[in-house]
Amino acid sequence: MEAYRQETILAAVALYMLFCVATGIWAMRRTSNSSDFFIAGRGLGPIVVSLALFSSTLSGFGFVGGPGLVYSIGGSSFWMITISTAGYALGFFMVAKRIRMIAGVRNCISLPDIVAVRYGSDIVRMLVAITIVLGVMGYLATQILAMAVVMQAILSGTTMFANIGLVACVAISSAVLIFYCVTGGIIASVYTDVVQGGIMMAAGILILLTAMSVFDGGMTEATSVILRDDSEAIMPWGSAGIMASLGWFFVFGLGVAGQPHLVTKMMMNRKISDNRHIFPMSVLGYVLAALLWVSIGVIMRATVIEGIIPPLTAPDDAASVFLSLFTSPLLAGVVFAGLFAAIMSTSDAFLNIGTAAIIHDIPKAIRGKAIAAELLWARIVTVLLAVVAALFALYSYYADATLVALLGAFGWATFAASLFPVVALGLNWKGATVPGAVAAIVSALLINFGVQLTGIALPYGISGGLLSFVVSLVLFLGVSSITSPPKLDHDIQRVMDI
Repeated sequence: MEAYRQETILAAVALYMLFCVATGIWAMRRTSNSSDFFIAGRGLGPIVVSLALFSSTLSGFGFVGGPGLVYSIGGSSFWMITISTAGYALGFFMVAKRIRMIAGVRNCISLPDIVAVRYGSDIVRMLVAITIVLGVMGYLATQILAMAVVMQAILSGTTMFANIGLVACVAISSAVLIFYCVTGGIIASVYTDVVQGGIMMAAGILILLTAMSVFDGGMTEATSVILRDDSEAIMPWGSAGIMASLGWFFVFGLGVAGQPHLVTKMMMNRKISDNRHIFPMSVLGYVLAALLWVSIGVIMRATVIEGIIPPLTAPDDAASVFLSLFTSPLLAGVVFAGLFAAIMSTSDAFLNIGTAAIIHDIPKAIRGKAIAAELLWARIVTVLLAVVAALFALYSYYADATLVALLGAFGWATFAASLFPVVALGLNWKGATVPGAVAAIVSALLINFGVQLTGIALPYGISGGLLSFVVSLVLFLGVSSITSPPKLDHDIQRVMDI
């Protein structure tokens, strides 16, 4: 089988792509209105929702970007994954119950719908919708870029496609993604998550065992190699330093409760009581899948230091090179297929919330009502959004060589700083006000995008994400404390009292 390594990997990925097409066609038959397209009709079971939640957190960000970050900055990125488990607990405690109750009471199909009902304000709805569209660009570009990078690594190993370029891979992967998303909507995404979630958990365990076999002394020897070469890299703060690590601690810990692609899935479960099962299953799946992030990154850095393999062309190549060199063809094929599964369904989730913001929430904020033929426009805007995100991915890659994980971290920070106070705190504090929400969102967007676009280097290694998160949180609490809270409708008042 080793002689047919690339063919085996390619066959596994091709089979998965065909599965995506078939899933999209099947899901299209179950998608009859915008509620089906955006939130699967709020009729999903706990297993499907839990797998959808954890796999949306990792996806191309974790499978491609994560090992690349460990390879480049060492232990700093561990903070992203370790604290996210606590973030799940916080998200379920603060958001899951009330967001599902409000969605059922008011027939909400998007996160901006929820905040509009909570604050009684279309201004807040509009700002949340704009935040989602802006954040989706960075995040969706992450997924498309990750998919194209991996596809190029696979195809370039074959004789027929040895010289294939990244642009061609972006075009191919985007075409399959668009078909999958346009036909099936969120239904296609969440049911694919059942398959991909199982693959990701199994892959995390198998990849860890494979990584342990690269050096005779296992992971202990690999970390010792890194320690001798660069002691800071394998220490708790890593090469990025204490401020960057603490920034990720807050943004990825508290920020989970402000990620729209995750909290929207908390609206999809059939029964509120399912949350007691969804939470532990999501955390378990996340922990097992995250083993891939750590193990590949550590092994690839150690093997380069020891001269076993040449330095990587780009850190984001860490996962694909590891799978090509150190795993059996069958395992590599399964993991690559699982990677594409993770990226595809997460991309669908981002396209879904971005499209909902554009064709459902912004029109409602401006006109007071939704547009006609929402399902048709949802499919048209999905195509346009995917094309724009693909172009943004290519620009980010060629203009400033942005790492997949850093592009994803920017999208995550945008959502965390803008939406955590408004959503997580706002659903638990009756004193939250419209001016407080506006101040939080506007300040977070200005700081996050200002730092990113201007390239400003903040002192002491403070990230733009951390600064925007702290400022947003302080303004939300401060402004809300000195302004009058909105008068809640009776049904929302009762939900807030529970």
